[in-house]
Amino acid sequence: MAALEEGFTLTAVPLGSGPDGPLGVEQSDKTDQFLVTDSGRTVILYKVSDQKPLGSWSVKQGQIITCPAVCNFQTGEYIVVHDNKVLRIWNNEDVNLDKVFKATLSAEVYRIHSIQGTEPLVLFKEGAIRGLEALLAEPQQKIETVISDEEVIKWTKFFMVFRHPVLIFITEKHGNYFAYVQKFNSRILSKYTLLLGQEEKSVTQSFSTSVHRKFISLMSLSSDGCVYETLIPVHPSDPEKNQRVVPSLLLKSVVSGNARSGVALTILDQDHVAVLGPPLSASKECLSIWNTKFQTLQTSKELPQGTSGQLWYHGENLFMLHGKFLTVIPYKCEVSSLAGALGKLKHGQDPDIHAMTHFVNWETSQGYGLGSQNSEQSKRILRRRKIEVSVQPEVPPSTQLLAAVQKDSEKHIEVELRKFLAVKRTPDFHTIIGDVVIGILGRYKAEPSFYPRNCLMQLIQTRVLSYSLCPGLMESALEKTDVQILQICLQQFPDIPESVTCACLKIFLSLQETDINMESVSDYTATIQDGEIEQQTEILQNGFNPEEDNCENCAQELIEKPQAATEESTSCPVTGKRAALLNAILHSAYSETFLLPHLKDIPAQHITLFLQYLYFLYLKCSENATMTLPGIHPPTLNQIMDWICLLLDANFTVVVMIPEAKRLLLSLYKFVKSQISICSELNKIEVSFRELQKLNQEKTNRELYSIEVLELF
Repeated sequence: MAALEEGFTLTAVPLGSGPDGPLGVEQSDKTDQFLVTDSGRTVILYKVSDQKPLGSWSVKQGQIITCPAVCNFQTGEYIVVHDNKVLRIWNNEDVNLDKVFKATLSAEVYRIHSIQGTEPLVLFKEGAIRGLEALLAEPQQKIETVISDEEVIKWTKFFMVFRHPVLIFITEKHGNYFAYVQKFNSRILSKYTLLLGQEEKSVTQSFSTSVHRKFISLMSLSSDGCVYETLIPVHPSDPEKNQRVVPSLLLKSVVSGNARSGVALTILDQDHVAVLGPPLSASKECLSIWNTKFQTLQTSKELPQGTSGQLWYHGENLFMLHGKFLTVIPYKCEVSSLAGALGKLKHGQDPDIHAMTHFVNWETSQGYGLGSQNSEQSKRILRRRKIEVSVQPEVPPSTQLLAAVQKDSEKHIEVELRKFLAVKRTPDFHTIIGDVVIGILGRYKAEPSFYPRNCLMQLIQTRVLSYSLCPGLMESALEKTDVQILQICLQQFPDIPESVTCACLKIFLSLQETDINMESVSDYTATIQDGEIEQQTEILQNGFNPEEDNCENCAQELIEKPQAATEESTSCPVTGKRAALLNAILHSAYSETFLLPHLKDIPAQHITLFLQYLYFLYLKCSENATMTLPGIHPPTLNQIMDWICLLLDANFTVVVMIPEAKRLLLSLYKFVKSQISICSELNKIEVSFRELQKLNQEKTNRELYSIEVLELF
């Protein structure tokens, strides 16, 4: 059996500007991180579980990346080639690719390959191969020509065979295909002529390969819609002779024979392949998984927005371009069996165990006779009892918990959950937790009265969940207005969509008092709950005094009522519990591009209240030299300032019309004006310090004792 799970969009904006989609998706040195290279100027590092970019690097305007970026697993650095010959190497700390290591090569590069356990290899367009270290030692070394004129490399793959690196690349010339296999333990390059396709005009559109004992299995998807397999020996009898290899038909009509683009093939394991393309001439493009052992279609998923014919496979994820967005579709493949291939395998049933237990007959135990017949009968009964014990193992706590979620009461589910959490964690712990949450939410949708809140709290506090693993959790909490669960999710989930974050913000700003965690405001809870903060007299707060009036034209009202302005700036506009909820919003991750449209949907009165609270937090930060708030996990100054800017960008035209927000906007105006003044003064001081530094560098020959007079104008 094989299954395609629900996919998700990895990139939220279209990739690159080229018509053929991204150049490649390559594994980073961390399991869950991948390098995505677009067909223009940019390389982006993504963490798939968070669906968030971790870094982005671009070449200069006018330059173009010509092969996918890869990770050097030996050093953790990244490698890319732009403009065919310019090689760049950088790491996570680098920001500008123009300032990282650069090597200009003497020939054009087709591809850089990198896998675990060996150094990266560079394949040139003329067929020559070099190790990265040898190439960097002499970047301008002469590169020989391996393939013939008009021969073009179409596809390449790098893998390990018996712990030795092997590179295979396919070339095409006038409709004929050739395979070159380079083994680096013996430095032997073997060439094979491929006889692909059964029709005279068939064109091979995609390749994939795997290793089976002494053979390299090369699979090809031809334009006639069939998949062919060609076996290439790992150890050829005559390696220097051009040998002809004949393919065999593996799968028939997996895609439409009329499809000339948008098709791809990749091997998932020894019995399963993934195929991208339309199954019929009139149908939309699909992603499907086929069982090559039994030649059956296992599962398929329609892709209505179309694809670019690119398919990448890493771990248990398939990457493809769906429409204009890079999409990730997780999949699962079980051990191949005829029942599984036909879709008749019942999970949890072992045919061997069923057969043994079927013949156990406990009614044959009659009395304690001493005769040989009774003795043999007793031995058979004893053997059968041993069999019965061996085939009825103890049910693990995870199975009991998953079964309890489907039918038992909330109290019983809590008991089973405690049992499960008490045992030692297994490698599939996070998967089980996700399945339990999905089971609870599925039952909640069917039975609205069923809402085991305590169980959900315990499951979230295991810190293995994310929004993508259980997307229905926060939606259910929003329906129930369960702000405590929402608060914890905002603090722990790294991949919450911006629309959900704004939905939580709406509830937090309009909600009545409730029981929540107040750690983020614990050290100043008392002053917030009292509604007043001790007034600070004559304290310059990061260059800004709220009592000082520097705005002559726009702050006339504040001049007339200075006492009212002071009270507004020094009292918290919200209670401590609401402040703790708003702090959870400040800690959540977001993308400004996608957050701004949702912030416009929040009522203006709520925006004003949130701005007042953020301004209050800024004043609290300004009370100490470290510019930080007390408490456990308080908001940082950067978070406060970023959210003030976001709210004003999204709602300024609305807020400026509200009379209640006038005093707040004037205070923010004064604050910005004072900060500009401070920056201007600091810039002047910086120039003076630079001059001092120059003077110090010029006077290198000093005596043991000297007196210097420096004049600053």
